[in-house]
Amino acid sequence: MKNLKYILSILFISLFFGCSEDSDTGFANDAEAPSNISALFTIAQDNSGMVTITPLGEGATMFEVYYGDGTTEPGTATVGEKVVHQYTQGTFNVKIIATGINGKTTEAEIPLTVSFLPPENLEINITPSAGNPFEIEISATADLELYFEATFGEDPSATPVQFMEGETITHTYAAIGTYTVTVTAYSGGTETVSVTEDVVISNPLLLPIDFEDATQNYEFTTFGGATASVADNPASGGINTSSKVGSITPAQGTTWTGAYITLDEVIDMSQTSFRIKVYSPAAGVPVLLKLENLTNGDISSETTAYTTVANQWETLTFTFTGANDDYSKLVLFFNAANPGTGDTYYFDDIEQYTPAANSIFPITFENPSTNYNFEDFQGAQTSVVNNPDPSGINTSAKVGKMLKPNGSQVWAGSYKTYPAPFDFTSMHTIKMKVYSPAVGKQVIFKFENGTEAMNIEKSAYTTVANQWEELTFVFDNIVSANNYKTITLFFDAGVAGNGANYYFDDIQLTN
Repeated sequence: MKNLKYILSILFISLFFGCSEDSDTGFANDAEAPSNISALFTIAQDNSGMVTITPLGEGATMFEVYYGDGTTEPGTATVGEKVVHQYTQGTFNVKIIATGINGKTTEAEIPLTVSFLPPENLEINITPSAGNPFEIEISATADLELYFEATFGEDPSATPVQFMEGETITHTYAAIGTYTVTVTAYSGGTETVSVTEDVVISNPLLLPIDFEDATQNYEFTTFGGATASVADNPASGGINTSSKVGSITPAQGTTWTGAYITLDEVIDMSQTSFRIKVYSPAAGVPVLLKLENLTNGDISSETTAYTTVANQWETLTFTFTGANDDYSKLVLFFNAANPGTGDTYYFDDIEQYTPAANSIFPITFENPSTNYNFEDFQGAQTSVVNNPDPSGINTSAKVGKMLKPNGSQVWAGSYKTYPAPFDFTSMHTIKMKVYSPAVGKQVIFKFENGTEAMNIEKSAYTTVANQWEELTFVFDNIVSANNYKTITLFFDAGVAGNGANYYFDDIQLTN
């Protein structure tokens, strides 16, 4: 009986498990297709278009996600997984196919709306371009933007210019005026944000003035019957090959007749020297440059230079010592203080400059407004006189003269001290034209330091009598740090004066 129980038990267990396996397979085969198919959409709030899709459904083991935007390859996910896809802005039907354990499928279409946020915090930066008053530079920043477009308020039909954050674009206007610049920020969607800013394009008249800018208004104000205008260059060549120049014709028979031009900014008087190219019908004509306050003519400063050539361009210099008021007007008088003759004077390239340390060279004795006075010692007498023999290498009108009267000392001479020390960094040779009554006369050229017992001198000897020649003095061991600023001259050095005259001119510092 015990054995029979065991046999029956084994048989029961076998029958039980066999029946159980058949029952599970049938259950799977008979399972319903997935149901309640849906999806959870999470849309990124940064206008990137990135959407996270979590498919959901009862009885599903796997999902296929068709994005509905034309993408052919679906995304796949098991239960609890997600897929990520990038969309443009719009409405899409997302199809989800859910597959159950037995392969049965169920599909559903779920609408998805992707709406981008408009750009935020748009800021634009518009600045004038350096060196071009008609050009502007534009950049912009914003949140949630993809790109920018700019219109410039000049041509309504012009295509907007697109640019990205971090990029700077430029635009050049054709004329002065006030223009409205519009910058629009675009996101991935249809909404945009725009900012406008008015830009004033002007062409201020500033130094230097060269009369070549066709967009510039070189407006002259005349007085005393003078006429003034921008004119063609009467003699292009030499130091002035420009096309356009200024011209002034003083009123005939009237004194103090001229013209002025008004600048759009106050002159910076940290530079006190001015240069103007001048074309005059005669040499020796006084040219007065006056700096004047914009509203108060009593606030002014003036200085005069003289032309040295006729019918030829030359550069005149004007230095305003101690002039430090606010000046905006440049007033020009040609043939100043004299009645007008009806002649026309031309001028060009008005500019400020800083004189070089050696700007006193060459010393020519030609400018009546320059102080050429030398200090004499031990009986010498030095002055500026007419050229005794304007021929050969020296046809200039004015020269220096040193007289050694009878009985003057053997070391009689003259000196002149200048405001600033000379710079011998690149130049250390003096050339001077000399006119002597005899051959073999010793000429000493000496540099001195005005405050210390420091000097250096070189000698040369005349080789011709009663004829201009050029003597050379080489200071090859001279040192700029010694601050030499005094020139001392000796003629017939070491010999007592006998009443002879010695002439000198065109003192030049060269290499």
